[in-house]
Amino acid sequence: MYINYALAQLLFDCRQIIFYLKLKLNITMSLNIKPIADRVIVEAAPAETKTASGIYIPETAQEKPQHGTVVAVGPGKYADLTGNLIPMTAKVGDKVLYSKYAGQETSLDGKDYLIMREADISAVLV
Repeated sequence: MYINYALAQLLFDCRQIIFYLKLKLNITMSLNIKPIADRVIVEAAPAETKTASGIYIPETAQEKPQHGTVVAVGPGKYADLTGNLIPMTAKVGDKVLYSKYAGQETSLDGKDYLIMREADISAVLV
């Protein structure tokens, strides 16, 4: 009887460890994205599902979010005349505002991202 209980507890502990490792691997995988040139990768904020007055908005009527968090940044753009590298002003972790139709939508590891040029970013939230 006690052996069955001990085996069940061990199996439960192993499942928790496996779940934790999968979670850590997904986080690590999503950070290995490297954009090129003056591109940035933004994780869009979730769409609002409820208004300020408490009314729920159906998915078909929800607007596309216009803000998010920068996940990865490219090295920068080379100047046309001089050939010097112009460094990026956006940094990983910045909360940014961008235009409604900016960027290219892509999905990696079950998360939605936007790949856009730095010029498409309107502002950095402080």
